[in-house]
Amino acid sequence: MYYIGVDLGTSSLKLLLMNEKGKVQNIVSEKYNLYFPKEGWAEQNPQDWWSAFETGILKLLENYDTKKVKGISFGGQMHGLVMLDDKDEVIRPAILWNDGRTQKQVTYLNEKIRKEKLSEYTANIAFAGFTAPKILWVKENEPDNFRKISKIMLPKDYIAYKLTGVFCTDYSDASGMLLLDVKNKCWSKEMIQICGIKEEQLPALYESYDVVGRISEENAKKFGMTEDVKIIAGAGDNAAAAIGTGTVGGARCNISLGTSGTVFISNDRFEVDPNNALHSFDHADGKYHLMGCILSAASCNKWWMENILETENYAEEQKKINRLGENSVYFLPYLMGERSPHNDSNARGTFVGMTMDSKREDMTLAILEGVAYAIRDCVEVARNLDISIKSATICGGGAKSDLWCKIIANVLNIEIKRLETEEGPGYGAAILAAVGCGEYENVEIAALKLSKEKIVIKPEKELAEKYDQKYQKFRKLYPKMRNIFKELNQ
Repeated sequence: MYYIGVDLGTSSLKLLLMNEKGKVQNIVSEKYNLYFPKEGWAEQNPQDWWSAFETGILKLLENYDTKKVKGISFGGQMHGLVMLDDKDEVIRPAILWNDGRTQKQVTYLNEKIRKEKLSEYTANIAFAGFTAPKILWVKENEPDNFRKISKIMLPKDYIAYKLTGVFCTDYSDASGMLLLDVKNKCWSKEMIQICGIKEEQLPALYESYDVVGRISEENAKKFGMTEDVKIIAGAGDNAAAAIGTGTVGGARCNISLGTSGTVFISNDRFEVDPNNALHSFDHADGKYHLMGCILSAASCNKWWMENILETENYAEEQKKINRLGENSVYFLPYLMGERSPHNDSNARGTFVGMTMDSKREDMTLAILEGVAYAIRDCVEVARNLDISIKSATICGGGAKSDLWCKIIANVLNIEIKRLETEEGPGYGAAILAAVGCGEYENVEIAALKLSKEKIVIKPEKELAEKYDQKYQKFRKLYPKMRNIFKELNQ
């Protein structure tokens, strides 16, 4: 039997075909456009996601028996606002997770409604990327579009809706909307009222491994499948990636180096960071997790390599780097503002410490180190909660760099584990599909069985000490720059 995991990312849609034993059979990726209508804005056309799915799934299954496909599930970019009218037409382009236009609405929620109340209602406070501030932005700036809303959904759920006609989401993805009562796993009536919407405009809620429906007759014929193919709810991309890396149950950690970067800590019990620097979300295994998110991670390296150095030979640039822990150049990786722990959409990418001796490789290294330091900012919040993090799995495009993994291991002073299968959300989604179809007893059993260590990168005592000294300097930079960032964006 085959199970399909759909990874709806920011730059592309990746489809993964897995057999019942967890072995990846095929992977296909389809790119689509990302639009920046104004500085700090980020949008995509949901129809582009569906077109990518239609094209990609045919390629994925080209040399395979399509009748053996048993289930499909999803891992998707979180927080995006997708709105449909009463004819199921997309009202406007989706406003994405890394869109920073909602600072006014975030300030209103955090200061007028107050953070304490938001945390009581949803276990979280408002961030510019979350969905609720986007709804308020549309209400205030596009009232005609707001009046047309019949359905509000998240990006991956648009694909599920097109496949089944079922209007639904899962708890892990819904946790990032600032509309869900995370502890009690239901929509927050207070937040619904604050946003001026109705509960019927929000999707039905499921666990990530629940079957939400079956593929429609039309789609089954189009893709050559049987009508018995089950569609499983899926998860937000980070929760799906956590499943794919075995980050389930209590006190396990995964670091994701994708477009954004995350520190994901699985938790058996519901817990809230008192300062709300970490998100408190539901997990795809049916339990909970804490998560820190930096908005720009591997995307910083991509920007530096392709936009500035005008090369795509990442490995060649990294070959020139040596003498780790001695770089005098620092980089604040806030190209799209920052979420954890600063919650500042005004923050910007910044190089500090260049001299006439600074070289190309110093700048490249500063990019890699800056992202690692920002990830440590999130880890330090967890440590202040008495959460012991001694090791972490790692996934995402950036995790393919041996150098970057070594830097992160030493900046955090923990073991970093690379896995045999590093396909992140797509693999996790395929596991959820297998669980939903009864192939495995539960998510935790499946995730731990199928995630296998390949390489363990251990910190080096002397290098870790050097990086600790460098980090102590790095952490002083943002507080000094905060007011300057604000002035620059006025």
